[in-house]
Amino acid sequence: MDRLSIWQQNVNKSSICQHNIISNNILVRKGINFIALQEPAISSTGFSIALRDWMPVYPSKHSDNPHNTRSITLIRADVSTEGWNQIDFPSSNITVIQLTSQWGKITVFNIYNDSECDDTIKLLTEYHHRN
Repeated sequence: MDRLSIWQQNVNKSSICQHNIISNNILVRKGINFIALQEPAISSTGFSIALRDWMPVYPSKHSDNPHNTRSITLIRADVSTEGWNQIDFPSSNITVIQLTSQWGKITVFNIYNDSECDDTIKLLTEYHHRN
């Protein structure tokens, strides 16, 4: 991967909106590698909508309570799994991946910031101090 391209959108838990984003192939044609969604649509089975062109990465805490998940990152299927890994983060509001390529290493945080409390900011500050 020689170019990093991210599409970010809050889908407000709308499965129709989310499905439209990932199914119409426009983002693939534009060369988008990653989709950072906030407030994704989560089904009754605890998973989000994903199609063959996109691999979902859930927050580290997703399995604790899937319906509390407020961010997911979708990685285009043709991005090598050797070029990225998920970083553990103690929140359902944040999905973190680290990318490695010929240009170096970059950490991408997909953040849903709840306007009702500042827990996410506190966790990010703690993470920053530790790392």
